[in-house]
Parts: sequence; C-alpha cells; structure tokens
Amino acid sequence: MTTSTATPADATDVVAPSTTEPRAETDATPAAVAVAAPAAAPRSRLWTFKLVLLLGSMSAIGAFTTDTYLPSLPEVAGDLATSHANAQLTITATLIGGAIGQFVIGPLSDRFGRRAPAMIGIVVHIVASLLCIAVMDIAPLVVLRIVQGIGNAAAAVTAMAVIRDRLTGAAASVVLSRLMLVIGVAPLLAPTVGGAIASVWGWRAVFAFLALFGIVLLGVVWKFLPETLPPRQRLTSARAVTRSYRVLLRDRVFIAYALLPGLTMAALFSYVAASPFVIREGYGLTESEFALLFAVVGLGLVLGAQANAALVRRFAPIRLLRLATPMMLVLAVVLFVVTMTGAGGLVGLLVPLWLLFALASLIPPNASTLALQRHGERAGSAAALIGVSQSGVAALVAPLVGVLGGDSLAMGTVILGATVVTLLVLALGTGAYRRGGWAAQVA
Repeated sequence: MTTSTATPADATDVVAPSTTEPRAETDATPAAVAVAAPAAAPRSRLWTFKLVLLLGSMSAIGAFTTDTYLPSLPEVAGDLATSHANAQLTITATLIGGAIGQFVIGPLSDRFGRRAPAMIGIVVHIVASLLCIAVMDIAPLVVLRIVQGIGNAAAAVTAMAVIRDRLTGAAASVVLSRLMLVIGVAPLLAPTVGGAIASVWGWRAVFAFLALFGIVLLGVVWKFLPETLPPRQRLTSARAVTRSYRVLLRDRVFIAYALLPGLTMAALFSYVAASPFVIREGYGLTESEFALLFAVVGLGLVLGAQANAALVRRFAPIRLLRLATPMMLVLAVVLFVVTMTGAGGLVGLLVPLWLLFALASLIPPNASTLALQRHGERAGSAAALIGVSQSGVAALVAPLVGVLGGDSLAMGTVILGATVVTLLVLALGTGAYRRGGWAAQVA
C-alpha cells in the first residue's frame, strides 16, 4: 500500500469555509447569520502555543483528576472497607459524570458562550474535591466523583468548542494533537504527584491538591480565555438547543466519527482502571515504581499525538484513521495473547501496551476533527456528543474488566473487544474503506 502526499485540499480534509456560515435553526427564522469563518491554519506558532497551553490545561483537568488519585485505589479500598471493584467504580464514576456534564454543558455553551460554562464547571470541581476529603464510605465518594466529572466536563467541552470556533481541518487536528502533549503530562506526572502526596498525608490529601489545582485553573481561565462565540452567533432558545442535537443525531457519519474517540478511550481506561491491581499488585511494585511504569505508557500517548501533529500536515485525517486503526487491532491481538499466556512477564505486557496506545493517540484528534467540521455552526453541541462518547463509552466498557475478573486477561479481552468495534465503526459507518475512501475528503 502506497501513501501519497496530500494535496492542499485533502491536507485540511475540508473545503475552505466561506466567510459566512448558516447558524443553527432558531425559533424565529432559519435565516443565515454571519459567522466568522474558522481559520484553515494557525495564525502563528506563538498563537498556537498560547492556545494549546490554555485549552490543554482545561482539557487535562479530567485526566489529572483520575491519574492523581489512581495510585491510591488500594488504600481507598482498605480505608473504606470495600472491594477492589467498588474502588474501581470511583474511576468509572468520574467518566459517567463527564458524559452527563458534556451532554448538558455542550449546548449551553452554544446558548450562553464559552467562558461562563467553563468557569462554573471548574467551581463545581473545586467544591466536589473538597467534599471528597470528608467521606467515610464508598457510596458518597462515588457520588461526589460523578459531580467532579460533571465539573471537569465543562472545561473540556468548551475547550474543544473554542478550537472549532477558531480552526478547522488539518489545522484543528494539529492543535488537538498538540493538546495531547499537555494532557499527556497527566499520566506522566500525576501518579507520581498523587502517590507522593498520599504516602505522606494519606489519600484524602490528594483531593485537597485537586481542589488547589482547580482554583489555579479557574484564575487562568478567568484571565486568559477569550469569548469566541459572540452573542449574535449563539443559539437563541432551549428549543434551538434541542433541535441542534436532533440534527447531529440524524447524521450517521458524524455519529460514527464521534464514537471513535470513545472506543479508544474505552480501551485506555480499561488499562487505567485495571493497572493498580494488574501491574502494581500483580507484580509487587511500590507506588513509585508503579507511577514510573504508568508514566512510560503515558509517554507513548504523548509521542503518538505529536507524530500525528506532524503527519496531519501531509496526510488527510481520514488517511491516518484508515491506517492506524487496523494496526491497533494487530497490537491488541498481540496484547491478548500475552495476557493469556503470560509470555515475557511485565516487559511482555508493557511493550504491546505502549505501542497500542501510541497508535491510539492518532484516533481522537483526527476523528474529532472530521466530526466537528461537519457541524461547525453548532460546535458546542457537536463537541458535547464527542465528549459524551469519550466518557460514556469508556464508562460503560471499562467496568467489564472488573466483571471479567479484574486480571490481566480481563484487561486484554476488553481492550481487544474495544479495538475490534473501533475498526467496525470506521469501516461500516464512514467511507474510509470504500472505493475512493483513501482520497476522500469527508467520508
């Protein structure tokens, strides 16, 4: 199979937008409203750097919330006198909250703008984090983690909507890939930070740290996040918000692209939820050793995303999806065989995991770009459905690891299943593998 260099058209994977774009239907009239077209290329490297740093910090709050707390799961289970499966549920709860939050907050950001929902969500995160410090039972901790996830979702979904407000095509995919560099700091540093805090002050202190993180982020967003959706371009009523979702849900290709990040996240969080027990307890590692190995796997995600940012400048996002997805499946099969046979020990487990997630990091930015560019006039709602997919599908699939036994084989089985479904959705829901799909702009 040969790979040709993309033409200017397929490099952005979308025909350049016009200077005006019809806004989503309102109660009054379906007439077009003038909308500033998003740029097909970043304005400058400095502009891109500032945008990535700001939006990356907003997008990373969810991952940071999960990964800082992750090394403490065995201690949480012991302190609250509950099972490992119930302790893992506190990870799933954050994903459930993220799905609920993005579904609600996405269209609200189309109705009221980007800044206010983001700041309110971060305040919710801060309050929930402080309340988590005082819990004495697993049930309220699960509930508060759901609330925490809802707050985190506000920052994440508005960050993605801001990208669509400002950029489209390959330029958007580049920025989304660069965001992974910031988001990737969470799995690289958060477990080490969380483990160090928990080892000195206990797992409850981790939530005090998360509250402090939220306070700092709130100040940064208040000072530096611009409002990218002027009042004249917003949805004008609750009815228009509902109609916006109806339009999105009727677009089969949009739904397929929106599902791909969620399926990728399902595979990732199957590993995240199982890793404290499969890797730390299964191989007798200390908190610091586990944090180091977790960071190594996280580095694969970061490097893969940066490779995508370079590749997407030459090859259309659809081409990268078409190539990366079957390669992921091959690695998932290898991982499944390793978990079934125990071949190679810890190294044999980590190598296919690292390669699998390095490839997996190509899926969300390219699939999200292709989904968002189909509905730029309702970017908040579109970003919300993509976010619901990421959190919701992962929340539904990741607990299967515990249901299947919580061991390495269960983890490998769930990751393999999620990867198989990813390839099926890409093949059946889009034109990626149809005749001409390799050169298609928007399948």
